Amino acid sequence: MSTARLATIAASIALALGLVGCGSTPPTTNPSNVAAPQAEQKSVVLYTAKQCFSSMVNLAQRWQPDALPFHLESELTSETTGQSGKSTIWRAMFASRTRGTMKSFACSGSLEPSAPTRGYSSSAETAYPPNVPTLLFEPSYLQTDSDQAYATTLEHGGASMIKQDPKQAVVYLLDWDAKQKVLAWSIIYGKSQADRKGICTLNAATGAFLRAGK
Repeated sequence: MSTARLATIAASIALALGLVGCGSTPPTTNPSNVAAPQAEQKSVVLYTAKQCFSSMVNLAQRWQPDALPFHLESELTSETTGQSGKSTIWRAMFASRTRGTMKSFACSGSLEPSAPTRGYSSSAETAYPPNVPTLLFEPSYLQTDSDQAYATTLEHGGASMIKQDPKQAVVYLLDWDAKQKVLAWSIIYGKSQADRKGICTLNAATGAFLRAGK
Protein backbone atom coordinates (compact mmCIF):
# COMPACT_ATOMS: atom_id res chain seq x y z
CA MET A 1 0.00 0.00 0.00
CA SER A 2 1.54 3.37 -1.03
CA THR A 3 2.49 6.15 1.40
CA ALA A 4 -0.06 8.41 -0.29
CA ARG A 5 -2.75 5.77 0.17
CA LEU A 6 -1.93 5.39 3.86
CA ALA A 7 -1.92 9.17 4.28
CA THR A 8 -5.41 9.41 2.73
CA ILE A 9 -6.73 6.74 5.08
CA ALA A 10 -5.04 8.37 8.07
CA ALA A 11 -6.65 11.70 7.22
CA SER A 12 -10.10 10.11 7.04
CA ILE A 13 -9.56 8.42 10.36
CA ALA A 14 -8.27 11.59 12.01
CA LEU A 15 -11.38 13.45 10.83
CA ALA A 16 -13.61 10.69 12.02
CA LEU A 17 -12.03 10.54 15.37
CA GLY A 18 -11.76 14.41 15.53
CA LEU A 19 -14.54 13.65 15.28
CA VAL A 20 -28.89 -1.84 52.89
CA GLY A 21 -31.99 -0.98 53.99
CA CYS A 22 -33.23 0.96 56.94
CA GLY A 23 -34.99 -0.08 60.15
CA SER A 24 -33.68 -1.78 63.26
CA THR A 25 -29.98 -1.86 64.07
CA PRO A 26 -28.35 -4.86 62.42
CA PRO A 27 -26.79 -7.49 64.65
CA THR A 28 -23.11 -7.02 65.38
CA THR A 29 -20.55 -9.50 64.19
CA ASN A 30 -17.06 -10.29 65.31
CA PRO A 31 -14.69 -8.70 62.76
CA SER A 32 -12.21 -11.50 63.28
CA ASN A 33 -14.75 -13.97 61.90
CA VAL A 34 -15.56 -11.96 58.77
CA ALA A 35 -13.43 -12.43 55.68
CA ALA A 36 -12.14 -9.22 54.18
CA PRO A 37 -13.88 -8.37 50.89
CA GLN A 38 -11.79 -9.28 47.89
CA ALA A 39 -11.38 -6.71 45.16
CA GLU A 40 -12.30 -8.03 41.76
CA GLN A 41 -9.16 -9.14 40.02
CA LYS A 42 -8.88 -8.02 36.42
CA SER A 43 -6.20 -8.93 33.98
CA VAL A 44 -5.11 -7.61 30.62
CA VAL A 45 -6.77 -9.35 27.67
CA LEU A 46 -5.07 -9.62 24.29
CA TYR A 47 -7.16 -10.06 21.15
CA THR A 48 -6.48 -10.93 17.56
CA ALA A 49 -8.26 -8.74 15.04
CA LYS A 50 -11.01 -11.22 14.16
CA GLN A 51 -11.83 -11.87 17.82
CA CYS A 52 -12.90 -8.22 18.10
CA PHE A 53 -14.01 -7.53 14.54
CA SER A 54 -16.98 -9.88 14.38
CA SER A 55 -18.54 -8.33 17.48
CA MET A 56 -17.90 -4.81 16.23
CA VAL A 57 -19.60 -5.69 12.94
CA ASN A 58 -22.68 -6.86 14.88
CA LEU A 59 -22.75 -3.67 16.94
CA ALA A 60 -22.33 -1.47 13.88
CA GLN A 61 -25.16 -3.20 12.04
CA ARG A 62 -27.43 -2.76 15.05
CA TRP A 63 -26.66 0.94 14.72
CA GLN A 64 -27.42 0.90 10.98
CA PRO A 65 -28.26 -2.30 9.07
CA ASP A 66 -26.28 -1.13 6.03
CA ALA A 67 -23.17 -0.20 8.03
CA LEU A 68 -19.91 -1.46 6.50
CA PRO A 69 -16.33 -1.20 7.77
CA PHE A 70 -13.69 0.90 6.07
CA HIS A 71 -10.77 0.70 8.50
CA LEU A 72 -9.50 -1.49 11.35
CA GLU A 73 -6.37 -0.91 13.39
CA SER A 74 -4.58 -2.03 16.52
CA GLU A 75 -3.51 0.44 19.17
CA LEU A 76 -0.23 0.23 21.03
CA THR A 77 -0.23 0.29 24.83
CA SER A 78 2.42 -0.37 27.47
CA GLU A 79 0.80 -3.80 27.95
CA THR A 80 1.95 -5.32 24.65
CA THR A 81 4.31 -4.75 21.75
CA GLY A 82 1.79 -6.00 19.19
CA GLN A 83 3.99 -8.95 18.35
CA SER A 84 2.17 -12.25 17.73
CA GLY A 85 -0.69 -10.40 16.07
CA LYS A 86 -2.47 -9.47 19.29
CA SER A 87 -3.36 -6.17 20.91
CA THR A 88 -5.28 -5.00 23.97
CA ILE A 89 -7.14 -2.43 21.87
CA TRP A 90 -8.62 -2.60 18.38
CA ARG A 91 -10.58 0.18 16.70
CA ALA A 92 -12.79 -0.07 13.63
CA MET A 93 -14.52 2.56 11.52
CA PHE A 94 -17.94 1.91 9.99
CA ALA A 95 -20.09 4.00 7.68
CA SER A 96 -23.71 4.00 6.57
CA ARG A 97 -24.33 5.12 3.00
CA THR A 98 -28.04 5.71 3.64
CA ARG A 99 -27.28 8.17 6.43
CA GLY A 100 -23.99 9.53 5.13
CA THR A 101 -22.51 9.07 8.59
CA MET A 102 -19.90 6.98 10.36
CA LYS A 103 -19.00 5.70 13.82
CA SER A 104 -15.88 4.37 15.47
CA PHE A 105 -16.07 1.18 17.55
CA ALA A 106 -13.47 0.04 20.09
CA CYS A 107 -12.71 -3.36 21.56
CA SER A 108 -10.60 -3.16 24.70
CA GLY A 109 -8.97 -5.58 27.11
CA SER A 110 -6.65 -2.90 28.46
CA LEU A 111 -6.24 -1.75 32.05
CA GLU A 112 -4.58 1.55 31.19
CA PRO A 113 -6.46 4.60 32.57
CA SER A 114 -6.59 6.25 29.15
CA ALA A 115 -7.88 3.13 27.38
CA PRO A 116 -11.46 2.77 26.10
CA THR A 117 -13.97 1.09 28.38
CA ARG A 118 -13.21 -2.61 28.71
CA GLY A 119 -15.32 -4.60 26.31
CA TYR A 120 -16.96 -2.66 23.49
CA SER A 121 -17.72 1.02 23.08
CA SER A 122 -18.48 3.45 20.27
CA SER A 123 -18.10 7.10 19.34
CA ALA A 124 -20.76 9.59 18.37
CA GLU A 125 -22.19 9.45 14.86
CA THR A 126 -20.62 11.99 12.48
CA ALA A 127 -20.75 12.82 8.77
CA TYR A 128 -18.12 11.00 6.77
CA PRO A 129 -15.56 12.49 4.33
CA PRO A 130 -16.28 12.21 0.58
CA ASN A 131 -13.76 9.39 -0.04
CA VAL A 132 -15.18 6.98 2.55
CA PRO A 133 -17.64 5.16 0.21
CA THR A 134 -14.70 4.04 -1.95
CA LEU A 135 -13.04 2.46 1.11
CA LEU A 136 -15.97 0.34 2.34
CA PHE A 137 -15.56 -3.44 2.27
CA GLU A 138 -17.57 -6.54 3.10
CA PRO A 139 -16.72 -7.96 6.57
CA SER A 140 -16.50 -11.47 5.11
CA TYR A 141 -13.43 -10.46 3.10
CA LEU A 142 -11.36 -10.65 6.28
CA GLN A 143 -10.26 -14.28 6.34
CA THR A 144 -6.64 -13.96 7.45
CA ASP A 145 -6.44 -13.04 11.13
CA SER A 146 -3.77 -10.70 12.50
CA ASP A 147 -1.78 -13.50 14.13
CA GLN A 148 -1.54 -15.31 10.79
CA ALA A 149 -0.56 -12.06 9.09
CA TYR A 150 2.17 -11.45 11.67
CA ALA A 151 3.59 -14.94 11.14
CA THR A 152 3.86 -14.24 7.41
CA THR A 153 5.73 -10.98 7.99
CA LEU A 154 8.41 -12.89 9.93
CA GLU A 155 9.26 -14.69 6.70
CA HIS A 156 9.70 -11.39 4.84
CA GLY A 157 12.07 -9.41 7.03
CA GLY A 158 10.17 -9.24 10.29
CA ALA A 159 12.19 -11.94 12.02
CA SER A 160 15.43 -10.01 11.61
CA MET A 161 13.87 -6.85 13.05
CA ILE A 162 12.59 -8.76 16.07
CA LYS A 163 16.04 -10.28 16.53
CA GLN A 164 17.58 -6.80 16.52
CA ASP A 165 14.95 -5.48 18.94
CA PRO A 166 12.94 -8.07 20.94
CA LYS A 167 10.65 -5.24 22.08
CA GLN A 168 9.96 -4.04 18.55
CA ALA A 169 6.50 -2.48 18.32
CA VAL A 170 4.15 -3.81 15.63
CA VAL A 171 0.96 -2.08 14.45
CA TYR A 172 -1.78 -3.55 12.23
CA LEU A 173 -3.90 -1.64 9.70
CA LEU A 174 -6.67 -3.17 7.60
CA ASP A 175 -8.00 -1.26 4.59
CA TRP A 176 -9.60 -1.72 1.21
CA ASP A 177 -7.21 -0.99 -1.64
CA ALA A 178 -9.57 0.42 -4.25
CA LYS A 179 -6.88 0.43 -6.93
CA GLN A 180 -5.91 -3.21 -6.51
CA LYS A 181 -9.44 -4.30 -5.52
CA VAL A 182 -8.17 -6.19 -2.49
CA LEU A 183 -8.57 -6.01 1.27
CA ALA A 184 -5.06 -5.56 2.59
CA TRP A 185 -3.23 -5.91 5.88
CA SER A 186 -0.48 -3.35 6.39
CA ILE A 187 1.75 -4.57 9.22
CA ILE A 188 4.00 -1.78 10.41
CA TYR A 189 7.19 -2.50 12.33
CA GLY A 190 7.26 0.69 14.38
CA LYS A 191 5.01 2.75 16.65
CA SER A 192 3.53 4.65 13.72
CA GLN A 193 3.83 5.14 9.99
CA ALA A 194 6.18 8.06 10.58
CA ASP A 195 8.83 6.11 12.50
CA ARG A 196 8.42 2.70 10.94
CA LYS A 197 11.41 0.47 10.29
CA GLY A 198 9.50 -1.64 7.79
CA ILE A 199 6.06 -2.42 6.43
CA CYS A 200 4.64 -5.62 5.01
CA THR A 201 1.41 -5.79 2.99
CA LEU A 202 -0.68 -8.94 2.70
CA ASN A 203 -3.93 -9.97 1.05
CA ALA A 204 -6.32 -10.17 4.01
CA ALA A 205 -8.61 -12.61 2.20
CA THR A 206 -6.03 -15.18 1.10
CA GLY A 207 -3.09 -14.38 3.37
CA ALA A 208 -0.81 -14.04 0.34
CA PHE A 209 2.27 -11.83 0.67
CA LEU A 210 2.00 -8.76 -1.56
CA ARG A 211 5.01 -6.58 -0.86
CA ALA A 212 7.41 -5.28 1.79
CA GLY A 213 9.41 -2.11 2.17
CA LYS A 214 10.70 0.56 4.49
